[in-house]
Amino acid sequence: MESGPGLPDSLVLEIFLYLPHNVVLNAGLTCRQWFAVSRDEFLWRELFYSYYRIPRSVPRHPAAVSWYREFKRLYDCIPCVEVQTLREHHDQVLHLAFSHRGHRFSSCSKDCTVKLWDTERPDGSISLVHSSSMRQFNWGYTQFSQFNADDTLLLVSGVYLGPHHSSSGEIAVISLENYTLLSRVRNKPYDVFGCWLNETHLISGNLHWIGNMTSCSVLWLNKAFQDIESENVNVVKRLFKIQNINASTIRTVMVAHCRRHDTPDLLLDYEAQAQCQQEQLQQGGRSQHQPLLFDLGATDNEEDEDEEDSDDNSEERREMRLPKFSSKVEAQDRELETKVAKLMGSRCTKASDPKLLSPPAPGEEEDKTYLLFTTGSLTYSPHQIGIKRIMPDQMTTCGPVLGEERSTEEFFDSLDHVIDIHGHIIGMGLSPDHRYLYVNSRAWPAGCVISDPMSPPPIAEEIDLHVIDLKSLREERRSLRAHRAFTPNDECFFIFLDVSRDFVASGAEDKHGYIWDRHYNICLARLRHDDVVNSVAFSPADQELLLSASDDSTIKVWRSPRMVRLAQSPPRPPRPRNLLSSLLGRGNAATNANMNGKP
Repeated sequence: MESGPGLPDSLVLEIFLYLPHNVVLNAGLTCRQWFAVSRDEFLWRELFYSYYRIPRSVPRHPAAVSWYREFKRLYDCIPCVEVQTLREHHDQVLHLAFSHRGHRFSSCSKDCTVKLWDTERPDGSISLVHSSSMRQFNWGYTQFSQFNADDTLLLVSGVYLGPHHSSSGEIAVISLENYTLLSRVRNKPYDVFGCWLNETHLISGNLHWIGNMTSCSVLWLNKAFQDIESENVNVVKRLFKIQNINASTIRTVMVAHCRRHDTPDLLLDYEAQAQCQQEQLQQGGRSQHQPLLFDLGATDNEEDEDEEDSDDNSEERREMRLPKFSSKVEAQDRELETKVAKLMGSRCTKASDPKLLSPPAPGEEEDKTYLLFTTGSLTYSPHQIGIKRIMPDQMTTCGPVLGEERSTEEFFDSLDHVIDIHGHIIGMGLSPDHRYLYVNSRAWPAGCVISDPMSPPPIAEEIDLHVIDLKSLREERRSLRAHRAFTPNDECFFIFLDVSRDFVASGAEDKHGYIWDRHYNICLARLRHDDVVNSVAFSPADQELLLSASDDSTIKVWRSPRMVRLAQSPPRPPRPRNLLSSLLGRGNAATNANMNGKP
């Protein structure tokens, strides 16, 4: 009996449009005709927008070759499968950091240890390599770590418990060759964290209170170790000295090495992209994709003069130690101090050079190094991103020290640029090319007015993830959102985020980590823990490997479904290089058998 004529392709396509994507793939195995229809580009375009709920005004990623493969990338290449849980820490795990090669990562914890882990075991598992306890140096806990550019040194930042229980920070530098301690640097306040400027120099902070509401933050450049042959060379140099008002301080320093941005890893510069496509059309080329039209989302002594100030153990949740005020202090007294501080700052601050951050002329672009940090001007809670350019002659501790190049009237340095987030900043992270800065914040109510610096506005439970373009120094017009936090202003703590080529991930207080796609501005996965997720980290060698650290004292290892399948599939036997070598191999085997008298 002969089968009747098959359904026309148009009707099969119309039916497939009403089916889930997995049913479409199974139906495509029925026959050749259905298989061809199941790979139709129009079909997968419709499935893509409907499944991921993306506005149709958002174009396909410029690097995508087809709608089917783009659907598969978002579905199959997200590190959302838990493959291992590391339980070697005995208290809350606060931070994770990968080496630049991705072969190692470090973890910091309330158990006051920094641990190093190996990610290149043959079986794909992760194992502990080394653990160092910092309690012998009178640390309370470790809170942050960072590998230098060539992965030979590890910067470890923690809370140092000084005399009379006063709390400030300290930075330790550990050699990764033999795990010896090379140097220790005071760091105050401790949520400055510290960071590498280059392979051999790191940045730390110090804080000096001038009044009840006014202080001075000093940022120092430190050599990571003292060479024997350079005993008379400076190992420390003051970078910047910045005035703080309204009880604010500089915190969370990081360095962005902004290249010329010829090939950005995320196309958010709509004007530049449109101009590039216009040039391609003029040169006779064809543009395959439309421009992106969617919105994405006071002395200089290193010793602390005020070391004997008491601290009421507020390090329990890593919040900033705030100056204490008597209830009898009138609001007008604080306001008067702020006015005097502003007047002194206007007269004693070195003016910034507007050319430092101005866009270069066409053909004259140059690499720039920015120092980024959180700060404020209205209240003690950090609500602004401060930007200060570091010039080439400031990259080393050689040369003038302690601000000798500064005149006596120019006591403070000014900020080159400030971006106000209008909320409490609780996290920052750079894209791999340092083009974009991602900022976690909890927003203030719209239109709020701050009348008392010591009483900041209430903060939202929803965490906004802002995107700042460091080329244009402007914030993108819509932030990412899905994660939540619940602590009030005075108990707010840092939640570390990380950015890979295609994704951005963050922890949250709602016992989950989150992953978003950077191009489509959508949340792709939630990573479950039993307590607050403090930190996440992508492997720079493979963005399908992600780590998450939690207050539940564990580190979880997440891989993509694709990588899990590859790890579970049996290894394939090696194939012969070509047909001739295969035949020659069989001929040699037969000859050897005959020579041995075997049939």
